[in-house]
Amino acid sequence: MEFKIENAVVSDVSQILSLIKELAEFENEPEQVEITEEELRNDGFGSNPLYHCFVARDPKTADLLGMALVYFRYSTWKGKSIHLEDLIVKKEVRGNGIGTALLDHVTSYAHQMGVRRLCWEVLDWNTPAIELYESKGAQFLKNWHIVQMDQQTIAQNAQKANE
Repeated sequence: MEFKIENAVVSDVSQILSLIKELAEFENEPEQVEITEEELRNDGFGSNPLYHCFVARDPKTADLLGMALVYFRYSTWKGKSIHLEDLIVKKEVRGNGIGTALLDHVTSYAHQMGVRRLCWEVLDWNTPAIELYESKGAQFLKNWHIVQMDQQTIAQNAQKANE
């Protein structure tokens, strides 16, 4: 299968959102996608981009086959780091090396940016992704938990802190 990895452009936003929704379906949480095309456009392609997105594109149709969305973080131990938020490949084209190519592109980007850490999360039941990451030498941190607050919890805590 032919594809090329390149930087996303603003006209890709609609297809990027479709890939995000496909990932949410895959992870059995389609109702969790709240982001809009407008937010993706403003946050990734505005004057102060909050993320960078690489896409796997079919050179014949220009359709997106997959994507990897990354952003910079800062570690008090390592300094400048990159977080891979999502690596998504369309269901119908999985197994054609697209995920590997996207991950390789992300790691090359991380190296070019001079970061000391590239990090991401993976669901414990996503065996194909885990196998890919292990084949690339990624370390799985067994003693760590992912901790999050949703928007409502953030607001409640902010209100309590301001009382």
